[in-house]
Amino acid sequence: MAFTFENLDVYKRALKFATDIDAVLSRERSINRGLVDQLSRASLSISLNIAEGNGRWHQADKRQFFWISRGSVFECVPLIEILKSKDCISNSEYATYRNDLEALGKMLTKLVQAHES
Repeated sequence: MAFTFENLDVYKRALKFATDIDAVLSRERSINRGLVDQLSRASLSISLNIAEGNGRWHQADKRQFFWISRGSVFECVPLIEILKSKDCISNSEYATYRNDLEALGKMLTKLVQAHES
């Protein structure tokens, strides 16, 4: 069985973002456990909901999972801002992650729009 979501640029970018965030969270031992857990789960949720949405039959179901994925993108924004304010990530890393999140948000908006009834 082919998993068509694996060909989506938004899925690939979401996986890379989650992997990058995991690397940051692994190297920084001084980050609050709650923040680590929340950011880890939110960053993973982006790609997981893209995959699950693509597994749904009805357009409305697909769209709902893409909305949830988009919400996870927005959830990551204040979390990376907190990492920056605590000097856990550099200004350069922050800019990269922020650009990733902006791109993911736009890509997911288009994915939602493509599945409107």
